[in-house]
Amino acid sequence: MMRRWLLILVSLLISVAVIGATPHRADVSRKDFPKGFVFGTATSAYQVEGMANKGGRGPSIWDEFIKTPGLEPNNATGEVTVDQYHRYKEDIDMMANLNFDAYRFSISWSRIFPNGTGKVNPEGVAYYNRLIDYMLQKGIIPYANLNHYDIPLALEKAYLGWLGHEVVEDFADYAEFCFKTFGDRVKNWMTFNEPRVVAALGYDNGFFAPGRCSKAYGNCTAGNSATEPYIVAHNIILSHAAAVRRYRRKYQEIQKGRIGILLDFVWYEPLTRSKADNMAAQRARDFHVGWFLHPLVYGEYPKTMQNIVKDRLPKFTKQEVIMVKGSFDIVGINQYTTYYMYDPHQNPPKDLGYQMDWNAGFAYARKGVPIGPRAYSYWLYNVPWGLHKALTYIKERYGNPTVILAENGMDDPGNISLGKGLRDTTRINYYRGYLAALKQTVDEGANVIGYFAWSLLDNFEWRLGYTSRFGIVYVDFKTLKRYPKMSAYWFKKILSRSTKH
Repeated sequence: MMRRWLLILVSLLISVAVIGATPHRADVSRKDFPKGFVFGTATSAYQVEGMANKGGRGPSIWDEFIKTPGLEPNNATGEVTVDQYHRYKEDIDMMANLNFDAYRFSISWSRIFPNGTGKVNPEGVAYYNRLIDYMLQKGIIPYANLNHYDIPLALEKAYLGWLGHEVVEDFADYAEFCFKTFGDRVKNWMTFNEPRVVAALGYDNGFFAPGRCSKAYGNCTAGNSATEPYIVAHNIILSHAAAVRRYRRKYQEIQKGRIGILLDFVWYEPLTRSKADNMAAQRARDFHVGWFLHPLVYGEYPKTMQNIVKDRLPKFTKQEVIMVKGSFDIVGINQYTTYYMYDPHQNPPKDLGYQMDWNAGFAYARKGVPIGPRAYSYWLYNVPWGLHKALTYIKERYGNPTVILAENGMDDPGNISLGKGLRDTTRINYYRGYLAALKQTVDEGANVIGYFAWSLLDNFEWRLGYTSRFGIVYVDFKTLKRYPKMSAYWFKKILSRSTKH
């Protein structure tokens, strides 16, 4: 009982600290955005659900991948993570209490179809029905993502997963089942989260599941970094487009929803004003976001990629172009950070690979000045102006599509104490800067209609396991108790609906 009162006291003190520590003048808030602008939080199934080997769920490639001893810090797994499977009501109650409008979650393909195809798992379907129904009960809009890195292991064994063209129909069948089953309540669908990460980290350097690459680029037992990332990306684009076609033909008119895809986009700024560095930065943008968005908007890969990758880059047939081009109503952009890029003036590498094809060097400082303060993760710098440039680039190059900023956030180390973890003023400063940059971008005419903070909860951070905390809610990984951080209370304050438009 005493502990409970201490926690309540700590919570009150944090609330007071937030009000005192965040000057009103510097903060944008709900009233600074257009009416109807959606604010939400985001997570993914494998990172938060737990019940990985239970409830009828089949294994995904991640379950298999992380069995390798020493691959994960402390041999972490996704078996329990933060157990949202059982604690979803508590988590949704928190979202509602913090004044969020929406929750971007993902559906685990192998929880619905344990073997990827065929027999449906009724326990998995029941879980997502409970989750969606409770969101609606609490006034939280569901944004459902159909795939977040976790293809069923059965399909990897059957035809090498994303490398097999068979995946296109199998994914479309799975997507259609979800539209049919949940689409009466879910009006915002995303097909894939960060397919570039799947292709690059899974097949170019083997850092992510399924861990394939050329020997020159990682510790892999199989793979080809010169060709496989491109085949995987191609099959994912076709899978996305096939799912969208089914949705539009059979469900969209009746269900009145919309569908899109989630793409990660680091902003790449030229290191110097030289033509060579400008071209290196543009190559990086084309090989990063252009790889996926260009086909969806223009029906082909960026010319840069075509010229460099040549015959290693798959081609869309005329029929596929018709299916792919325009296959989205909305685009999610996951934007965290910015790097400087330069031309390394290097000879073509002996071993070809996706990252090598960029022919671009990364820099994190200019003339000794860091590009921004670094978070815990080595790759994450706080650079709000990069968000503005990234979204402006999407607006100008791709016809100002309807966009949600679908992920944005920063991490602290996993071993941070509860007391220090709750006082996350660095995270508040990060969010404050990025939301101000977002407001500027919207004011300048970018068609951005929503913002999702990553993440609601500290959780399983892929290859970092539990050594990194992105949540606005602190999770004690031993007890799984949730403690809103100062950043959560800061969001509650700026998202208050008490101020009318």
